[in-house]
Amino acid sequence: MALPTTYTRAVFTSPGSPLALETVPLSLPAKNEILVKVQACGVCFSDQMAQHNIMGGGFPIVPGHEIIGHVAAVGDGVEGWNVGDRIGGAWHGGHDGTCHACKQGLFQMCDNRTVNGETKDGGYAEYCKIRQEAAVKVPSHIDAAKYAPILCAGTSVFNAMRRMNVPVGSTVAIQGLGGLGHLAIQYANKFGYRVVALSRDDKKESLARGLGAHEYIDGSKWDGDYGAALQKLGGVSLIVTTAPDSGVMDTLLRGLGLLGKLLILSVPGDIVVNTATMLTYGLSIHHWPAGHALDVEEAIQFTEIEEINCIVEKFPLQKVNDAFCGSPLSQFKLTADFYYVAAMANGTVRFRSVITME
Repeated sequence: MALPTTYTRAVFTSPGSPLALETVPLSLPAKNEILVKVQACGVCFSDQMAQHNIMGGGFPIVPGHEIIGHVAAVGDGVEGWNVGDRIGGAWHGGHDGTCHACKQGLFQMCDNRTVNGETKDGGYAEYCKIRQEAAVKVPSHIDAAKYAPILCAGTSVFNAMRRMNVPVGSTVAIQGLGGLGHLAIQYANKFGYRVVALSRDDKKESLARGLGAHEYIDGSKWDGDYGAALQKLGGVSLIVTTAPDSGVMDTLLRGLGLLGKLLILSVPGDIVVNTATMLTYGLSIHHWPAGHALDVEEAIQFTEIEEINCIVEKFPLQKVNDAFCGSPLSQFKLTADFYYVAAMANGTVRFRSVITME
């Protein structure tokens, strides 16, 4: 099939600007690049970093790093990919292969890393380009909109939790019940943990239990003292924080059992913790930055096999600002079907949004 001469994309044109739709010429992929016809692109909270040039990508910039589509063309030097193949692009957009991190296989931590939608154009577009070393193999039969968020949100949770090396049968608490949290509960359940969901009121209890939580703690009944509530359950081996609230970190730390781990997956900013508590009980604080292509492929595979349900709402590209700025859509995750960004920025979408091109 012949390629079009132009395509439509959504771009930030200046710091803090809304997304603007523009039609631009379509160019062929350069060496080691793959041209992708986008089917869906998830909307992530970190897309706002592109809006404010936090990572120095400059303007104009096309955000989006939860990309699923088909190969439309391949550049010179590309091996293992053919036109029509299902492909994905995640946060990790490229690496140099020579730095200390790359030599350890930690490509997403490369000193000279490229980030899709942040330092290079991403997937809020009908077409985008993905570097060969960062391309993700995506099964042809899965739903693009349902699985697009797995390329970042799902991988961030799945990969970080499995790297904590917490034994099966342990008790794990999940703080927050949003785009990351609703996935974290399900992954924790499928990993074989006793799962405790933490929230600020009782409104989400039935939802949390439906996702796989065995216990539910309503913070309002404990004056926000999650530590005391968790210790009543015997303390936990791991707490996964998915909601950006720096004020709860110290009380969460006090909810850990012996040698417990606090895994921070949100971006709460500066936090204050009691290091005496950490020293006394051998506690530790962790983070893990998403994953590289193989990590993403394994997250997709696990998600499908274990029937993890990423709850999404789809938007067309033409309504991308409605999605980014606050339309009262659903309570779940939007997919960059090209609809998501307004609701994400204002928090009216509880889980994930997706922009779709088809």
